[in-house]
Formats: sequence, structure tokens, C-alpha cells
Amino acid sequence: MQIEFKGRNVTVPAELREHVERRLDKVARQVSDLARLEIEIFEEPNPRVSERQVAEGTLYLKGVTLRATDASPEMLHSLNLVVDELARQVKRHRDKLRHRRDARAHGEPGQAADLGLADGDEIEVEVVETSPGLSTAG
Repeated sequence: MQIEFKGRNVTVPAELREHVERRLDKVARQVSDLARLEIEIFEEPNPRVSERQVAEGTLYLKGVTLRATDASPEMLHSLNLVVDELARQVKRHRDKLRHRRDARAHGEPGQAADLGLADGDEIEVEVVETSPGLSTAG
């Protein structure tokens, strides 16, 4: 996973970069190597806002974009909240893909419902042979 840090009118210290990379190791193992993560940090200009340190994370995956934004009085805490939110979103996305793949492999779950049957009900099928010379079309 490629990680890009941006600071909007704020410099990004090396220890913040290292901390975020350590926290994202687990997420990086779950996504493709081609995934791209942009983390942007900035400070809210209004001094009356108590949660001034804002962190935004955008994770670009194949076919989906995951975003997280959090604010707190400390930048490290904001980054931790963003990383946790992105980890939750990645887990949810992977579970959704896994569920779709399993449903497709085992047959669509809605097939029995179309016949008015519950899952696990059995259908008895009787095969009737017809003579080759008879035609059912009129």
C-alpha cells in the first residue's frame, strides 16, 4: 500500500509518519499493494473550536474509495481515530466481498424464496418421458 502524507499549512513530522505506518500494517496486509492512501492533516483556523487538529484519510481501492475524517485537540489522537475508522471500513468491505463470493459459489440465496420455500426445504421432482412421435405443441 502506498501512503502519501499531506499537510495543509502544517508540516508533517517524521514521528507522525512512522506512527501511522506502524498502525496501518494490519490494514496494508488486507488490501492490494496497488492501494493508495492519502492522509491530510490540518489545523482548524477558528481558535474557538476546541477540536482543532483535523486528520482526513482517503483510501483508494479497486472499485471503491473509503474516507474517514476526525478531529480532536491533539493531532496524534486524530490520526489514531482516522486509522481505526479506515480499518473498520476495510474489514466491512472485505466481509461484504467475501459474503458475495460465498453466496455466488453456493447458489443465490433468493432462489428458494422465489418458489415460496424456506431454506432447507426439499423439492420432489418427477421426470415424465414422452414418446418421440408425440408432439405437445398444437
